[in-house]
Amino acid sequence: MPTNPAHVNPQIIDVINHTHRATMAPQIVLTSGAGKAYQSVAQSSAIAVQDAADALRNVSTIATTAAGVAMAQYLATGLPKYKDVIQEAQTMVTGATQDFKAIGEAAASVLKSFPSG
Repeated sequence: MPTNPAHVNPQIIDVINHTHRATMAPQIVLTSGAGKAYQSVAQSSAIAVQDAADALRNVSTIATTAAGVAMAQYLATGLPKYKDVIQEAQTMVTGATQDFKAIGEAAASVLKSFPSG
């Protein structure tokens, strides 16, 4: 097997040169880099929305539990202060729902305005 580059088959050198031009041309590198950046932003946006969904789910669980306990206390005692707890639990869920919507819209806006390639 020849070790001197002068003995390399010219067709092999030609293939290497074509491959280099096809993959390393400035426009190809730029487009590929932009595509990778877009994918990274898309993934980050999806994670932000997933985190917001988790937060909404957690707030909903806490609010439902609090409302259930308050309802049980209200039924047992008749004290109106437990109605306030139920209302506050509903307010928590409303706030978390608004946060989820805002995060989803912001993530979509960022992704929509980010160049894809």
